[in-house]
Amino acid sequence: MARVVFAGLALAGFGAGTASGQTGGAVVGKTYAQSREGQKPQIPSAKGAPNVIWILLDDVGFGASSAFGGQIQTPTFEYLANRGLRYTNFHTTGVCSPSRAALLTGRNHHNVGMGLLPQSLMAAEFPGYTGRLQPKDGTIAEYLRQRGYGTYMVGKWHLVPGDEATDLGPFDRWPTGKGFDHWIGFMGGATDQYKPDLVEDIQQVKPDGRHLNTVLADKAIFYIDRQRKLAPDKPFFLYYSTGAAHSPVQVDREWIDKYKGSFDQGWDVYRERTFARQKQLGVIPANAKLPPRSMRVPAWNSLSADRRKVYARHMEAYAGFLEQTDFEIGRVVSHLKEAGQLDNTVIFLVIGDNGGDIGGGANGEVANHFPRQITEDDEAQVAEALRNYDKIGTGAAFSNYPMGWSQATNTPFRDWKTEANSEGGTRNPLIVFWPQGLTAKGEIRNQYSYLTDILPTTLELTGTAPPATVKGVEQSPLQGVSLTYSFTAPAAPSRHSTQYYYLFGTGAIYHDGWKASFGYRPDFVDLFWACPSPQSPPNLAGKQAWELYNQNDDPTETVDLARKYPAKLAQMQTLFAAQAEVNHVYPLINWSDLYPRFQRLWQSADPAGVAANRRCGDAKPGRQG
Repeated sequence: MARVVFAGLALAGFGAGTASGQTGGAVVGKTYAQSREGQKPQIPSAKGAPNVIWILLDDVGFGASSAFGGQIQTPTFEYLANRGLRYTNFHTTGVCSPSRAALLTGRNHHNVGMGLLPQSLMAAEFPGYTGRLQPKDGTIAEYLRQRGYGTYMVGKWHLVPGDEATDLGPFDRWPTGKGFDHWIGFMGGATDQYKPDLVEDIQQVKPDGRHLNTVLADKAIFYIDRQRKLAPDKPFFLYYSTGAAHSPVQVDREWIDKYKGSFDQGWDVYRERTFARQKQLGVIPANAKLPPRSMRVPAWNSLSADRRKVYARHMEAYAGFLEQTDFEIGRVVSHLKEAGQLDNTVIFLVIGDNGGDIGGGANGEVANHFPRQITEDDEAQVAEALRNYDKIGTGAAFSNYPMGWSQATNTPFRDWKTEANSEGGTRNPLIVFWPQGLTAKGEIRNQYSYLTDILPTTLELTGTAPPATVKGVEQSPLQGVSLTYSFTAPAAPSRHSTQYYYLFGTGAIYHDGWKASFGYRPDFVDLFWACPSPQSPPNLAGKQAWELYNQNDDPTETVDLARKYPAKLAQMQTLFAAQAEVNHVYPLINWSDLYPRFQRLWQSADPAGVAANRRCGDAKPGRQG
């Protein structure tokens, strides 16, 4: 029987303390002899509590990492998984900022105003879509700092509106305003890996040419060592949020060349091999079925030699990027081990804030075309990639792989990032590692879990009661469920029984093993990769086509039961509506609602309409979705 040692921390001197700037009980006379000093403010102490690291990767599908059956070597992730717990039924929102908001606050993304992204092109002045985190929705860093932890962050933030992201602030929603003592990273959704838009605390930092993954690992080690030197009894919390493997895919060529030829057989073979490996590892059930390849992705064998060459190189670059990310994270893990700190460090590793990305469209990217309109047709894009073949994945290009690889790295699930209605967009691997607290090693947990569950789990492990207030502001209720019940009980029923999803016109409701979902088009690919791009796209809001799945029997969503069980579907639809009301999900904003904003942006950047004169030729139907 597995054993944990966290029980009772709150009863062993680990209660949350408070520090005050007031001097209590002082008697002030005219002279010192007539006066009596008061008590110093009590500084909270978390001595003996474990260190905590949250590691969050960006744009990595369930079937990418070798730790979950993928074909990309990630030995650090395997090390953590083989000595900890693999959670196979863990979920994200399906896109970056909403996932980060849900993770850091322990509350649903619409409920904290992050229904889309914080940039003005995406945000809207409805309660669920403002893009502005509020003081009432405190973060894990604020809670653990009140508890007596040192709190640090490295990497991607992406939770600040654009008009608050300059050196003038305000800084309330920057990491240092949301509970982190120190941080280094970037504010937006993506950045160049060699020339990052780097910020430390509240100041811009000039990059020194090193790869961002290396910078983040070095800084994480620096923060850990400095605290150990200055306050050896004080535990630390580190939020380690990589920019990898989000585009631009950029890494030193040696990492790319490690995979030369590894993907020449294509995405169909990748899916089949990964699916078989996942069954061997036990991260998917033996009765799971591999869904058909998306109709929007061509069969690999139907592609021309030029396309296969370009597409395979894109995947070699992505694989090298992810393995290098694993290596840099491994340096931090090794440093903790050498310093004698690893045994009492809890690591939560979330491999992806959503599934694999479709931002590269059908052919992948070698240059940053967004938010400019695409000016080349299908064949021209492939020709451009061939001309720049040697640059793919290096710092000399802005690379992103074709969407066929997105589906492949999301094996065994359907679809991809931004699709909140399918597991390919919303199911990601979770690894929990804690040598001193867990005796279960290399075991698998299949309980349903969600991003909001990690915060309450962390609070329980550190003996921290959810604070009633932060800086005098009353806190809203947490919405996650602690996962500690599953540490010692592999077969325990899931305690997170209900969860809604919604993004960009796609949505779902999960309840006790059943899932009802909906989606419609046009979607991101239809609108932003079509050539020519539509001028007045249809808007099918309110005309959702619902599907129904029993995930206990069909975890990969291959059998739609909507017609067979109409009463069950109606029940699930009612539940979705109730959750949508409670969490401020309405109005259901979709891509067609947002598209005119991008059209206005393009028009302002190109008033002469030059971009409209594009060379689309006889663009293939598949090019438009």
